[in-house]
Amino acid sequence: MIPSRIALVVTEFPNVLASLAMFWDWNIDGWIVVAGALAAIASSLLGCLLMLRRMSLIGDAISHSVLPGIAAAILIFQTKSNSWVFFAAALAGLFAVWLSSAIKKWGGVEESAAIGIVFTSLFSIGLVMVFRSDSFLDLDPACILFGSLETSILAISKTWLGPIPEVVVSLAMVCALNCLAIIALFKEWRITTFDPEFANTQGISDSIFHYLLAALVSVTCIAAFEAVGTVLVIAMLIVPAATAYLLSRNLQVILVLAVVISVLFALFGHLSAIGLPKLFGLKSVSSSAMMAVMGGLFLSLAILFSPQQGLFAQWLRTRKISAQILQDDLLALLYRAAERNKAESSTAPCTMLVSDMSVLAEKPLPMLRKAIRHLEKNALITTSQDCCQLTDAGNKAAQNLVRSHRLWEKFLANEMKLAENKVHPHAEKWEHVTSPNMRTELDALTGNASRDPHGREIPPES
Repeated sequence: MIPSRIALVVTEFPNVLASLAMFWDWNIDGWIVVAGALAAIASSLLGCLLMLRRMSLIGDAISHSVLPGIAAAILIFQTKSNSWVFFAAALAGLFAVWLSSAIKKWGGVEESAAIGIVFTSLFSIGLVMVFRSDSFLDLDPACILFGSLETSILAISKTWLGPIPEVVVSLAMVCALNCLAIIALFKEWRITTFDPEFANTQGISDSIFHYLLAALVSVTCIAAFEAVGTVLVIAMLIVPAATAYLLSRNLQVILVLAVVISVLFALFGHLSAIGLPKLFGLKSVSSSAMMAVMGGLFLSLAILFSPQQGLFAQWLRTRKISAQILQDDLLALLYRAAERNKAESSTAPCTMLVSDMSVLAEKPLPMLRKAIRHLEKNALITTSQDCCQLTDAGNKAAQNLVRSHRLWEKFLANEMKLAENKVHPHAEKWEHVTSPNMRTELDALTGNASRDPHGREIPPES
């Protein structure tokens, strides 16, 4: 069943793309993508600062806590004017941050637990206010949670640029506000984010920027509520920032990447919402929900394929290190074999057979032959009729490896008082990362010893 469904999806995918291009309506689909992108950009810019300040959960708390502020503003002032609602939302967000800090400080509660207590309590209070006063508030709890991106663009506002959906206008204003706040105060944001104690000594109050960030998040949440709802606001605050952080460690680059990722997951999220369900014979799904799903997909791809932090890059580095360790071990094996041949006054032309090296290295023969080919390519060994020998360059490299190993054994036996039968495993690991300077220091610490704890000669530095 599943393979046949996958085959159907693959065969029908070009037809779905063609239908999307044919029925795309910029007056509807275009504004949906623009609204989603603006909400994502406004949220992700602040999300980068929240993440770097280790405050991502605070963003979650604020996005839930503004609801009672919205309801209270409408009930108290008997108006749905955006200015009063935005002001009340900002106050509610600031109150949530202050209350979390107060519970942590005076209640002795762990920070994440305090945040969880605050946002669940305030969000519950907000929902109660909405349900009990629905005759006036006219707020749909489902819309608060999941948004209504498709219908929010139907309310049109006349501007000097022409008719534009009201939600796009409000989101554009909030997005511009967030961009201006970050660009104008970039130096202050950077120093308070990475070194708040130093910022305070320079007269830049970390607390002021802490609460300013909370106020901006509150305003952003209320602007995005109608379009994308609470769930997607949380995703937009966290996912683009986390994805960008996996791709870079430079703050400016992180902010730019977060903006680009926000636009992409808004675009592909909407396309997926109207296109993917058709492949499975289903109706279209919520665009805001699919934007969140697409954000999760982008994050998953970054986790897998990030150039530095990705699992694939880590696997490649691990494989490269493992290959290098095996090559080092082979050089050391050949060096020790040459030592034994010299001690036994052997004149055998062969230092060691490949089959014997495979047994001693405890590695399968194909893997061993690959390492041998790499050593041959670097002119460290030569092979003839399945027999391996060190070149002059290989002998020098192997001599330093064995010297590192035996110096570590001597150091562990002298300084750490380890028994002779326990020093080898540690030395075997550390020999691969021992630099010439470390060998010089180990040599001095061991009193320029000439032999290791097993009585074997410690070779000189080559």
